[in-house]
Amino acid sequence: MKVWGADGKEYLDFVGGIAVNVLGHCHPKVVVAIQKQAQRLIHISNLYYNEPQIRLAKLLVEHSFADKVFFCNSGAEANEAAIKLARKYAKENLPGKPFEIITALNSFHGRTLATLAATGQPKFQKGFEPLMPGFRSVEFNSIDAIKKALTPQTCAVMLEPVQGEGGVNLPSSEYLRQVRELCDKYKLLLIFDEIQTGMGRTGKFFAYEHYGVTPDIETLAKGLGGGCAIGSMLATDKVASAFQPGNHGSTFGGNPLACSAAIATVETLLEDGILLDQCRRMGAYLLGGLNSLRREHAHLISDIRGMGLLVGMELAREGSKIVSSCMEQGIIINCTAGNVLRFMPALIVQEKDIDYMLDILDEVLGRLA
Repeated sequence: MKVWGADGKEYLDFVGGIAVNVLGHCHPKVVVAIQKQAQRLIHISNLYYNEPQIRLAKLLVEHSFADKVFFCNSGAEANEAAIKLARKYAKENLPGKPFEIITALNSFHGRTLATLAATGQPKFQKGFEPLMPGFRSVEFNSIDAIKKALTPQTCAVMLEPVQGEGGVNLPSSEYLRQVRELCDKYKLLLIFDEIQTGMGRTGKFFAYEHYGVTPDIETLAKGLGGGCAIGSMLATDKVASAFQPGNHGSTFGGNPLACSAAIATVETLLEDGILLDQCRRMGAYLLGGLNSLRREHAHLISDIRGMGLLVGMELAREGSKIVSSCMEQGIIINCTAGNVLRFMPALIVQEKDIDYMLDILDEVLGRLA
């Protein structure tokens, strides 16, 4: 949970590499996996299979809805692959060759031109116009908004099960089920962007498990490599069949070094369910502590919400000064959407870590009062 600055100052990390370091910094199993693989083979052309790639794909398929996996290097690349696959599948299987994808306002899907266009936040898009056509962003958590946005050109709906960058926004219990039913009715693909919510972050291996709904395509990155850069797109056989050799690729995607780190991460996360249970317990403990602060600082704090160890504290004011003040006190937290403090600690976080962070945050909020 700890990192140190160049001056030796110690910090307790509640950002976790922006939800990347699910096992903390330099978890021994991840470190050893990287060391061993670096001594064997770091990279080989992806014209060939390699053993870690196959092992990782098998692990992900065995613990998800999917039948096939495509590996890349980041969340944005995974979402690019999902967008391409959805369009290719629709052109080959749906009448009228539709290409539009419905996304949600306040979503975040990446910073490439296509994923930027899919992102429902104008502040990220400003200066990069004209945006790539083919995306419609509608109100999150509203099935009626999706229904109104449907056209003959719609081929898919792309959502985060919990919006992270948009302010830790949770859907109602029925919403994702209603979206799944709507997609089935109109033969649309359902894409879940689980780049931030996957890999145990919400207390289950994937966030969609909380809702009893499975997608046709899912994207992963961030926590997948335990700190090592890797992304992936998962899909059912039916949808994946739209990609043929040469349709898509990635030079570094599925390289043995990154896949070995990811195998160690996934196996550790799934081992006896201990860390997933830890995530649920510590998430509840963190929510409880933040709600206590809310009662003490009601004029500053508007809402507390979250799932597992993806938690947001909505403020009645801009949050960057609070982040800076906590940093001065040796606590790393994050502010998103302008006024939502976001907490994404490693799943190994302990009560004592949370208590220490809450004490510092209480002090900072008290000074603001």
